[in-house]
Amino acid sequence: MEWFALLVSGVLGALIGSFTNVLIYRIPRKQSIAFPPSRCPNCDHRLGVLDLVPVFSWLALGGKCRYCKNPISSRYPIIESISAAGYVLIAWKAGVLENPLLVLGVWLMFTCFLAATAIDFSTLELPDELTFPVLAAGLVIAAVLGQFPTAFEGALIGAGLISAIIAFGSWVMRRFSEPRHPYYPVGYLNIHLAMLLGVWFGLWGVLAGLALMVANLLAKKVVPMPDFVTLGGVIISLVIQASSGNFLTAISGALQAAGAMAILVGLYWWVVPDNSEEIPEEELDATAMGFGDVKLWAAAGAFLGWQGALFGLGVAVLVGAIIGIIHKVRGGDSVIPFGPSLAIGALIAFITDSAPLLEYLKAMGL
Repeated sequence: MEWFALLVSGVLGALIGSFTNVLIYRIPRKQSIAFPPSRCPNCDHRLGVLDLVPVFSWLALGGKCRYCKNPISSRYPIIESISAAGYVLIAWKAGVLENPLLVLGVWLMFTCFLAATAIDFSTLELPDELTFPVLAAGLVIAAVLGQFPTAFEGALIGAGLISAIIAFGSWVMRRFSEPRHPYYPVGYLNIHLAMLLGVWFGLWGVLAGLALMVANLLAKKVVPMPDFVTLGGVIISLVIQASSGNFLTAISGALQAAGAMAILVGLYWWVVPDNSEEIPEEELDATAMGFGDVKLWAAAGAFLGWQGALFGLGVAVLVGAIIGIIHKVRGGDSVIPFGPSLAIGALIAFITDSAPLLEYLKAMGL
């Protein structure tokens, strides 16, 4: 029965992998993922059932369209194969028969992360249409299983970890100068202020970030909040808290407040259209990572908990370093997206029992 369930998982994964290719192609182009039905990207001919069998159709047709004979990217069977393998691995690790709800949730996370990272490779963007639904699903599933606090804390700390890396990494890359183009009415400055207050007041620090947003709206401009005050204040505050034996509580509070503010900032940018003028590339401030990584890791934290998010981030850094070295040796000079490394880190964290939600389910026999 277990082997049959794994076989079904693999077939389902391959089929979902075919749909994942639709997401990868259409989301960056702002096209509907439901209509029109699948078509050849070259001749626009509608594909039949025999053209859509995962992996095998591509192999049988020699990697070419049945109708126009133009080459079809090898990305399609690769994504379908990765999806099938991932579904089997997740089903085996979590126990598809024992924990079906958890498996469905992690399958969703895996599919969205696979699509998001493939898009990240080509566009250097992680779409909100993929990251926020995974975050919501993780929180809902945890609530159903009675583990909402674990998932909520994991999401906040996950987002906070990446936000902190971006904050201090970018500050160093700018040689401790202030950003030339702060976002209005919410952006990194709000996150930095929330992080500072979070050192002292925990999650309540997010209120400071929201207060700065209100001040920006009332002033109809970005109210100055220098990084040397906020980020410098975070460092000094952590030193003070460490001397009092409260370092772990303080760092947790800072990350949760920063993560909560970062998620709210992300939601604002997703819902409210950006009508600001495009900034010339040469005037853009140096940044350590993209903001999409924040939302991706918030979603991962909802499934992995803060322990899994921390472990997975360490794995991602190692994977990213290896990819970077290989890229450099091969003479590459383009920017390498970090999203794929984060996705690999999340999967490894899950299958190595670094996710407390999985351990909880096993202990409860659910």
